[in-house]
Amino acid sequence: MISRERAYEILKDYVKDERMVKHCLACEAVMRALATRFGEDPEIWGLVGLLHDLDYEEAKEDFSRHGRLTPRILREGYGVDLPDFVLRAIEAHAGHPGAEPRTLLERAIYAVDPTTGFVIACAMIHKDRRLSSIDVDFMLKRFKEKRFAAGADRSIIASCEEGLGIPLPEFLGLALEAMKGIASELGL
Repeated sequence: MISRERAYEILKDYVKDERMVKHCLACEAVMRALATRFGEDPEIWGLVGLLHDLDYEEAKEDFSRHGRLTPRILREGYGVDLPDFVLRAIEAHAGHPGAEPRTLLERAIYAVDPTTGFVIACAMIHKDRRLSSIDVDFMLKRFKEKRFAAGADRSIIASCEEGLGIPLPEFLGLALEAMKGIASELGL
C-alpha cells in the first residue's frame, strides 16, 4: 500500500484542476471519518477518497471510462499497484452498470463523492463562504431545493441511509465536521 504522502504527490502531479484536488481532499477527510465510525482503516479509506477522481480529467470526454483508468495511470505512470478492493471501490464510485457499489467501502465513496460538492456549495452561498457558518439544518433546507447544487445527485447522497445505515442528517453532519477539519486546505 502506498503512503498518503505518495498518493497526494501523485494526485497533485496528475490532476491539474485545483478544485478537483480540493474535492479529493474533502472526500479523503469524509472517508477517514466514516472509517473511524465503522471501525475500518482510515488510511485505506482515505486513499480511496484521495484517489477516486484521479482519472477524471482523462475520462471526462467518455465518462464510461471514469474510475476504470486509475489502475493504468497508477501502474504505468507511477509504478504503483493498489489492492483490488481499493481499485474496485474507486471504479464503483462512478456507479457504472455492472460496477455498482456492493461493499461498505464502495457504498461509502459512492455516497461521499457528491456529498462533498453539496457541502461546499452550501458554504459558497453563505455570505462569508466558510464551512463554519453552515450547519445541518441549513444543508437540509438546501437539500430539498432541486435547482441548488443540481450536479450533486440527491439520490446518491441519500443512499447513505440504505447503503451505510446512516440517517441523512447525521451523514451530512459527519461530512461537514470532517471537512471543517481541513477547512484551510479547502479555502473554506
